[in-house]
Amino acid sequence: MDGKESIRRLDAESPDFELKVADLLRRGEGDRESVTAVVLEILKRVRLDGDEALVAYTKRFDGFEVRSCRDLELDSRCLDAAMERISQVERGALEHAAERIRRFHEKQNQSSWNYEENDGTRLGQRVTPLDRVGLYVPGGKAAYPSSVLMNAIPAKLAGVSELVMTVPTPERRMNDLVLAAARIAGVDRVFCIGGAQAVAALAYGTGTIPRVDKVVGPGNIYVATAKRLVFGEVGIDMIAGPSEVVIVGDDSVDANWVAVDLFAQAEHDELAQSILISSDRDYLDEVARAITRLLPEMERRDIIAAALAGQGALIAVPNLERASELVNRIAPEHLELLIRDAESFVNRIRHAGAIFVGPNSAEALGDYCAGPNHVLPTSGTARFSSPLGVYDFQKRTSVIACSEEGARAMSKTASVLARAESLTAHARSAEYRGSD
Repeated sequence: MDGKESIRRLDAESPDFELKVADLLRRGEGDRESVTAVVLEILKRVRLDGDEALVAYTKRFDGFEVRSCRDLELDSRCLDAAMERISQVERGALEHAAERIRRFHEKQNQSSWNYEENDGTRLGQRVTPLDRVGLYVPGGKAAYPSSVLMNAIPAKLAGVSELVMTVPTPERRMNDLVLAAARIAGVDRVFCIGGAQAVAALAYGTGTIPRVDKVVGPGNIYVATAKRLVFGEVGIDMIAGPSEVVIVGDDSVDANWVAVDLFAQAEHDELAQSILISSDRDYLDEVARAITRLLPEMERRDIIAAALAGQGALIAVPNLERASELVNRIAPEHLELLIRDAESFVNRIRHAGAIFVGPNSAEALGDYCAGPNHVLPTSGTARFSSPLGVYDFQKRTSVIACSEEGARAMSKTASVLARAESLTAHARSAEYRGSD
């Protein structure tokens, strides 16, 4: 680090603080316009040419040739073989994580309900699973078996009949942990395709790949853009931006722990964001020294250094009240509370994807095996969005069964409101039910 400060410092009491925070939160993701143009062309090609387009894009982007799209599907024996090739330690870790994720998400299952009014009218809501869901799993710079578990397990718990997974396999290289996770989580079909073309295939369907009702799973800017553009044709989970963590810390927690927690988020990619907020300036200095000291030990130190320099910050605030205000403004994907009496601070937080309470609750545990979902709202969308869950794979249908007496009572109200809206046919339809 050449002894230089590796992460910016901000002070909530400085006159230009608000401008600096706004700049900190304004993270770019490249030239959106040019990316959108490329993705639109891919979507069009796959929509029109189906399997033929997928074969061509596989050769172009993944570097291997297939005779037909059927050659891109893996049969169940491939998943079984992957389970055999991984070590017992790896298998045990996947199964332990899956069990914890399943146990947490089982509590999210919704049930249908109904009630009957005094006049015999019955009203209710049916909860039913989606028929078919597409799961996109990244397979470029890194492989993420945890993403398979976090997306597939809630879908299967919801009752999704068919879960179709797509994963890029550059130069036909497959990741055994990803395939083993698919087997453990109950994925039904796996296709070796990635990028925007995979999203297009799931959204539109091709001769070989079935059209799905919803596309979930993380990906790069091309995948995220494709999901945004096919929304409406299919459902999507969310448009995920670069990952982020905000830590509220004090000297009750070892500065080395905090530094490595900041690294853990930053090592995702150069656009990941790691922010520490503290009312103790000496502690911020201590964490800054820990960052400089520990960074050379990190395997992905170049990515971490770029993320910290470009997107990271150590922020001094006058007190915890100001810290909570800033957290709610940022609405972070992940929030770690590494402070004394962290439990009482939780009630001050209105906007965060997931809150990790106390020094033992490392965000990394949530990424893999704590149980709650690691698919979380990013880029401030925790103000109005929630973590992925079983409910994202279910839909609700209203059921209305009016009795004769109930229809007569409601028809008067409906008629008045319909005529106020100049919808005469609506009014007449209601009035027919109200006549003797």
